[in-house]
Amino acid sequence: MQQARAFWIASAGHGEIRNVELREPAADEVMVRTLYSGVSRGTETLVFQGRVPESQYAAMRAPFQEGDFPGPVKYGYLNVGVVEEGPRHLLGRTVFSLYPHQSRYVVPAAAVTPVPDGVTAKRAILAGTVETAVNALWDAAPLLGDKVAVVGAGMVGSTVAALVARYPGVRVQLIDTDPRRAHVADALGVRFAVPEDAEGDCDLVIHASASEEGLRRSLDLLAIEGTVLEMSWYGDRSVSLPLGEAFHSRRLVIRSSQVGMVSPARRSRRTFSGRLSLALELLADPVFDALITDECSFDALPSAMRQLASGDLSALCLCVRYES
Repeated sequence: MQQARAFWIASAGHGEIRNVELREPAADEVMVRTLYSGVSRGTETLVFQGRVPESQYAAMRAPFQEGDFPGPVKYGYLNVGVVEEGPRHLLGRTVFSLYPHQSRYVVPAAAVTPVPDGVTAKRAILAGTVETAVNALWDAAPLLGDKVAVVGAGMVGSTVAALVARYPGVRVQLIDTDPRRAHVADALGVRFAVPEDAEGDCDLVIHASASEEGLRRSLDLLAIEGTVLEMSWYGDRSVSLPLGEAFHSRRLVIRSSQVGMVSPARRSRRTFSGRLSLALELLADPVFDALITDECSFDALPSAMRQLASGDLSALCLCVRYES
């Protein structure tokens, strides 16, 4: 058996690198050598801190997760590597998969998606995030000329803002409490505002700040009969909202969006694999490089995860680099 190394959350707030043994791939499987993996900060820091509610253990399982919540658990889903063994048409191809942070791994060939020409391996780690944003926009269905706000300039919110800005005639503003995120908005070609300066009268507000304050502000920004699309996941936290004020008289809507199912608006015509392929095609635009703000070696990942969870590291997307 070949040896590989994997990142495990041993207990709440403590990660470690473990050696693992790899079996030889079957005829319909591939062995992939990882080039880069990405940390999906919001979800992965909640998992790292042991804050997945017991009621969500099944729903929050990653496709190739090992172990169970709260831990020990091997978790993650943004992985780009090179196929070293497998079917001829995939040999040597750079591929994306929903695999955790591990130096090499064996999965079914159907579980990897080739990265298109023109998309760098490093940028391709964003495929899962772009896929989440695609699903959200299928859910939200913004219309020509809409006024749209995205609250929360993290990895997901910034990706949504970059995509919705492509709609003709749409006014987009990216809103965050951290004014340093303005340079990300500039790189993506969208307007930036801190919450108190944001423009209201919005047809659609997409909320991705994972904070009660952000969701409350999202409701404030809506026009009559406007919609908040809630993309945040709060883990084990409760949220309080002012639904007794003008919520009913203004006929406001709050609806959820989650990538675990294809949006009902496209479910009869789109598959999971087709949605992921679309996300990778969209990553041909180098504007998305602005979302990869920090990088660390695989050996440094346990320390980097502690820094992300504590807030000492404020990366949008942390790119994990693997040695050959």
